Amino acid sequence: MSNNPSTKVPPVPAVLLAGGASQRLGQPKQLLRLAQFNGETLLDRAVRLAQEAGADPVYVVLGALAEQIQHDAQLINCTVLLNLDWAEGMASSLRKGIRAVMEQLPKASAALLMVCDQPALSAEHLRQLLATHYAEPEIVAASCYANRSGVPVVVPSKLFSALLELHGDQGARAVLKQAGLRVKEIDFPNGAWDIDSPEDLPRG
Repeated sequence: MSNNPSTKVPPVPAVLLAGGASQRLGQPKQLLRLAQFNGETLLDRAVRLAQEAGADPVYVVLGALAEQIQHDAQLINCTVLLNLDWAEGMASSLRKGIRAVMEQLPKASAALLMVCDQPALSAEHLRQLLATHYAEPEIVAASCYANRSGVPVVVPSKLFSALLELHGDQGARAVLKQAGLRVKEIDFPNGAWDIDSPEDLPRG
């Protein structure tokens, strides 16, 4: 069921950035199955939460180990985009996803940008971000944690061109720093917990 209160505005698509090689972790973080998630992979969980929140469609950008990830993850009802330039950094996956939105959904009012390694993420938080966008379509609806704005974030379509100019390890935060841009922050408890190394894994 869509979170969109207006039938005149199409749902916001989600772009799930999952192209990294997880070198510090030593295994694909996309395929991690944490005990508290009943065996669901982090990637499949992120896809499901986006769908439950009302994002549609959900694009999943894969890069490193894409074949293994597609084999071992379920990736239900989402569109997989293969980023052959994943080694460049996150910006390459971001460009891949935004181009797909611009080409396939030219009337999209925004895009929900996500990563898969935030175990504290909930569908309710994503719903709050989307509801903020539908109420004020011209602003950025960003998650707030560790005293800064970050992903997940709903970026209005007027910023798509700026996102296509990013390179290397730059993410959407580089665009959010533009002068004069209105950003509404939604508190994301424990949002700073992401899984980059074995030390980030839950104990027990």
